[in-house]
Amino acid sequence: MPDIRTVNVTRYAAPLREGGSLPAIVEADDGFMYVLKFRGAGQGIKSLVAEFIGGEIARLLGLKVPELVFAQLDEAFGRTEPDEEIQDLLKASRGLNIGLHYLSGSVMYDPALAHTDAFTASKIVWLDAYLANMDRTARNTNMLLWHKELWLIDHGACLYYHHNWSTFPEQAGNTFAMIKDHVLLPEATQLAEAGEFARQALSVEKIAAITDAIPGDWLGEYDGETVSSTRKKYFDFLAQRFHNSSGFLNQAINGGK
Repeated sequence: MPDIRTVNVTRYAAPLREGGSLPAIVEADDGFMYVLKFRGAGQGIKSLVAEFIGGEIARLLGLKVPELVFAQLDEAFGRTEPDEEIQDLLKASRGLNIGLHYLSGSVMYDPALAHTDAFTASKIVWLDAYLANMDRTARNTNMLLWHKELWLIDHGACLYYHHNWSTFPEQAGNTFAMIKDHVLLPEATQLAEAGEFARQALSVEKIAAITDAIPGDWLGEYDGETVSSTRKKYFDFLAQRFHNSSGFLNQAINGGK
């Protein structure tokens, strides 16, 4: 079971205007700063589920991801916020949100200036094909360089199939054509080795531990579903996709074709 801490947000420090989800840098009662993803943002709670699943599976693959925490927003939090848009977002996000440890001094990964070793690049491409992550392109890499190491951030766009919930289960066997736009695909020359590594690093039991750890109230707002049935759909999707990984892996090896 992933060991995820829960913190209480104590201070809204600054908004991050990148993207449509309006994340923010906040301080929590443990004294650390986090990039907070809000349940009340336009992308909704499903983006928090994707952030959690994506980050924890990346960690199992030995990739660097900032610590994830469950971040509680108190009902009174943000009442003194002067920006009406931000105040509305805070009001809509009362309860449990998700935070990533803030990597102070990090810089966005630029493929024109940085180089990634082939095996790491291949593991990241495998991860993003597995999770159907449409958001790791040259335009928006969602990777940081911090202390000369590559860190993965922002997995909220993973599992994009779940935004069409009625067809979500049947998408598990799909390939992922958008992998052709992945920023690291040109450097991912060890995809077969990365696929074998992933088969050893992951398991149905580990996938179940991750889906079991998704907060129940994140799963209670899906149309016509109970928390347990929603949780099972995520597990079934990820387990089936893992078993059928040769399809999306071969597609990535062939450049997304």
